[in-house]
Amino acid sequence: MATEATVGLPQSIEETMALLTAHDYLAGTALATVLFLALRMKRPLFLEGEAGVGKTEIAKVLAKALDRPLIRLQCYEGLDVASAVYEWNYPAQMLEIRLSEAAGKVDRKRIESDIFSERFLIRRPVLQAISSNGGRAPVFLIDELDRTDEAFEAFLLEVLSDFQVTIPELGTIRADEPPVVIITTNRTREIHDALKRRCLYHWVDYPKAAQELEIIRRKVPGCNAALSREVIAYVQRLRTIDLFKNPGVAETIDWATALTELDRLALDPETIADTLGTLLKYQDDIARIEGAEGRKLLSEVKAELLAAN
Repeated sequence: MATEATVGLPQSIEETMALLTAHDYLAGTALATVLFLALRMKRPLFLEGEAGVGKTEIAKVLAKALDRPLIRLQCYEGLDVASAVYEWNYPAQMLEIRLSEAAGKVDRKRIESDIFSERFLIRRPVLQAISSNGGRAPVFLIDELDRTDEAFEAFLLEVLSDFQVTIPELGTIRADEPPVVIITTNRTREIHDALKRRCLYHWVDYPKAAQELEIIRRKVPGCNAALSREVIAYVQRLRTIDLFKNPGVAETIDWATALTELDRLALDPETIADTLGTLLKYQDDIARIEGAEGRKLLSEVKAELLAAN
């Protein structure tokens, strides 16, 4: 039986896949299954994979599909509680103290109670995610967790266990309904097993050629069909060689968009050289593909597509 918390959620794996597809995110059965289970079991979903494979996009699409607010915590080195959870509005508190003193108010306990109230509390993403009201729980995206240090990871472990935060001056704030939590990592470091155990896990890989071709068809509808096939075949080949950073799906979309804007109908060495900056982001990779290796790659792609036709 559907509960208040599950109203509006997909009721099957097929419905989950259809929901994502309707919002132009093409998910395989494995991803749709783990996402469906995460929603039903109210467990965080831990998504791991190379940068640019669409992990963050899953949370964005899910929030849009479920018509829920998206709250994003972008992780970085040195992230602390003040930036992630809450802090007090110190300038406003100081002003309040001075105004109270000027008005002749000397009751220190009354002043302290006033300045450490909700009026001066600045809610950061973690606190926003667990204290939302007036609607369904949000989708809470914890993006690139591997960029933080182990101390913050340990703090987050406590939050995800009980979905509550204790503020010494106010007490404990607990989520009426746990948010839908999506955690992403590019695996620049290993995340502790204790946190992973509280989540369902999925490795997000680069899409297969047919899937990526459909993504281009949806995201860049003006791209010529023959050019789209060449772009996808070329990018798929690029990912098999030893580049410093393989192009992700976002870069593929950018490249197809750039070629469409230039009214190109097919790939050629000059066009590739002129537009590689939309596809590759490191000069060593660009220099390598601009040379003989890139021309050889293009010849192989052309021959492969010709043979397929």
